[in-house]
Amino acid sequence: MKQNGILAIMRKELARFFSDKRMVVSILLPGVLIYVMYSFMGQAMGSLYGVEEDYVPTVQVVHLPDSVAGLVETGGGLNLLEVDASAVAEAQSAVTDQTLDLLAVFPEDFDQAVAAYTPAGGQSAPNVELYYNAASTTSQSAYMLLTSLLDGYEAQLANKFDINAGDKIYDLATEEDTAGTYFASLMPLLLMIFLYPGCVAVLMMFLYSGCMSVAPESIAGEKERGTIATMLITPIRRGDIAIGKILALALIALLSGASSAIGTVLALPKLMGAASDGLSANIYGVQDYLLLAAVILSTVVLLVTLISILSAFAKTVKEAQAYVMPLMILVMVLGVTAMFGGGAKTELWYYLIPLYNSVQCMVGVFSFSTVMAGVATALAANVIYTVLGVFVLARMFNSEKIVFSR
Repeated sequence: MKQNGILAIMRKELARFFSDKRMVVSILLPGVLIYVMYSFMGQAMGSLYGVEEDYVPTVQVVHLPDSVAGLVETGGGLNLLEVDASAVAEAQSAVTDQTLDLLAVFPEDFDQAVAAYTPAGGQSAPNVELYYNAASTTSQSAYMLLTSLLDGYEAQLANKFDINAGDKIYDLATEEDTAGTYFASLMPLLLMIFLYPGCVAVLMMFLYSGCMSVAPESIAGEKERGTIATMLITPIRRGDIAIGKILALALIALLSGASSAIGTVLALPKLMGAASDGLSANIYGVQDYLLLAAVILSTVVLLVTLISILSAFAKTVKEAQAYVMPLMILVMVLGVTAMFGGGAKTELWYYLIPLYNSVQCMVGVFSFSTVMAGVATALAANVIYTVLGVFVLARMFNSEKIVFSR
């Protein structure tokens, strides 16, 4: 009878939930919002520090060799303009002013010099001079592309020429531009410090909102409508009613957690891949995604248990929402704590603190500083706290004063 009673309550709660389209949308919405928000953040960062896909950098070339012209024509991606040697100074100024992407100066008769060069001869190898502006993303893109093509060509020739050899200054960025260059070089670190913790804070709030949308309605809503009295006169034990409700709410909350987890997993490549050249869409592995999903799901079950306990004290849904407000503030504060400290905590006792342990696990995954023992401790602690919460809620349902307070 006990098992049938719990299953009956679960079926009732699940039927009530899935018959209400608004509640279904409220569960799926967090994942959609996370995906949209993170994708937008990635596109915004990419537009600041990236190059448009259809942009073709312009390179002025002095003494353009036939071999390199054919190499670029085959590789594509660059617009080569051959200029006279007398235009070098003017082209360098254009690179400094960011009106020209790249200046390439080849030795005269480059192909013949390369063919005649012998590394064992003691002479200097032919040197290709590439003048660029590190403060310009398009100039950097052109420099990296042409350097890559020349490196591949040089490898075929067994090191027959050099690129930017000697003590000449080839980066023509001004001092004013240098500050911007330095900031751009710090983008991966800045993302690590500010963007990842921001993701944790936002994710925690979405998880809380998903749980908040279902738990008060199920507990306080039953008391407000008076339907809980009808439920209590059935042969089902009150403890079974509490267990059935919490299990049903946990399943519903898991949908919210799964929605948030899927939204996060799908959006992370967009967020990180577009944010900086120092990051790629493949920076996170399957293990990272699985750890993040496990932490999210365990956090959701714990949150819905806590909200259910607080809602059981309330007489109405509105009152329940007021009771859980301090919990919402706590979740916000814990999410913000991700901003402080360098990566996840290494001491295991941090992972015993409810909700804060989830924040630390997420910080670890996002910042590549995952403490596996800490994640295992946090998951075990969340399960234990949830079981204790279910026990407390069952005891509350046995209290006439709590159940019939209207």
